[in-house]
Amino acid sequence: MGGKVAIVADRISWEERRLVERGPEHGLVVEWVNDESLCLGDQDAESLKSYDLVLVRSRSYTRGGLLATLAEAAHIPVLNTSAVIHACENKLALRALLRKAGVPVTDFRLVLSRRDFRKAADEVPFPLVLKPIFGGMGKRVTLLRDRDTADSVYDYVEDLGHAFEQACLVEPFIDGGGSVRCLVVGREVVATARFESNGEDWRNNAAIGSNHHTVDRDPAITGLVDAVVAALGEGIYGIDLFRTADGYVVNEVNHAPGFRAVATTSGVDVASAIARYVREVLG
Repeated sequence: MGGKVAIVADRISWEERRLVERGPEHGLVVEWVNDESLCLGDQDAESLKSYDLVLVRSRSYTRGGLLATLAEAAHIPVLNTSAVIHACENKLALRALLRKAGVPVTDFRLVLSRRDFRKAADEVPFPLVLKPIFGGMGKRVTLLRDRDTADSVYDYVEDLGHAFEQACLVEPFIDGGGSVRCLVVGREVVATARFESNGEDWRNNAAIGSNHHTVDRDPAITGLVDAVVAALGEGIYGIDLFRTADGYVVNEVNHAPGFRAVATTSGVDVASAIARYVREVLG
C-alpha cells in the first residue's frame, strides 16, 4: 500500500526535492504544499483532504506547530506531531522535559531580566553563550567573552519589543570539537556527522556554513539518542550533541531537520529512510 504525502513547508530546498524524488521508489506520491496557502480551520480541511499524511517541514517552529495541530484536528496523520513540534520549539521546555527523563542536557540559566542575566553571568563562567528560547538556525546565538561585552549585548535584548524575544538562556561555551548531529527516523539513528566552525564564525551550525565530518557509531551517542526518542516518542529528528568532560549532552532537537550536510558527508540516503518510515506509519 502506498499513499499521497504533502510536504508542508515555506520553501522547497534540497531536502524537499530529495523527498519528492525518492517517494515513488517507495510507493509514495510526494508533493510540496506551501504552508502559506492552506487556510486551515475547517475540520474537513479541504486544502489537505486528498493527502494520507502530512510531513511538516516549515522552518518556523511556531508555524509548523500551528499547522500540525489543525491537520491533526482534521484527522490527518502528521510527522512530526504537534506535541513534538511544540516540545522542540521551546528550548527551555525541551531541556526540562529531557532532564526530567534523566537525559543529560547542556547546563543553562533562564534569563528574563537584567537581574537574571547578571546572576547567570556570576554562576556560568566566561566565555558563555546567550541564546533565545525561541528560534533556530543559529540566529541571535551570541558568544560573550567578558562581562563588559555581555552587559552591552544585553542592552539590545532589553530593547526587543516582545517578551518571548527577550526570554533567553545563558549556558557555558563548550569548546569540545564542535557538535554531533544525529538524524533519527522513527527510532533509528540513520546518519551522524560532526559539525565544526569553518574558522569564520565560532558557531558550528550547518545553516551558516560549518565544516562537517563523518562520525563513527558510538554506543554513548546511540544510548543518548535512544533516551531522547523514549522521552519524545518516535519521529524524524535532528538531535545535536555536545561532548563534555563528563560525556555527551543534548543541546537541541530539531523537528524539521535539514539533512543535506549529514547525508552528503555520511553517504546515507536519508530521504529514502524517511520515505520507508512514512510507509510504515501509513501501514
